[in-house]
Amino acid sequence: MKNKQVISSFDLLLIANQLIQDHQDYIKGMRAESVEEKDEVLIFKGEYFLDESGLPTEKTTAAFNMFKYLAHQLSKEFSLEK
Repeated sequence: MKNKQVISSFDLLLIANQLIQDHQDYIKGMRAESVEEKDEVLIFKGEYFLDESGLPTEKTTAAFNMFKYLAHQLSKEFSLEK
């Protein structure tokens, strides 16, 4: 398996948020606010665009898919420093 680059969560969030802004499915306000690593998979979290009752909106699926995209793209390259 290819060696992954060890990176701080701060630096990884900078990369992730640039990928989000450059993505064709970007929605204004969409950003990764935190990241953790479980079993070599990076898990990104942020705003899910829920309504006032805490229920999903049309934007919720887009946000979920973006965080999933980040996990697939960046987990191959990076590992969080301990």
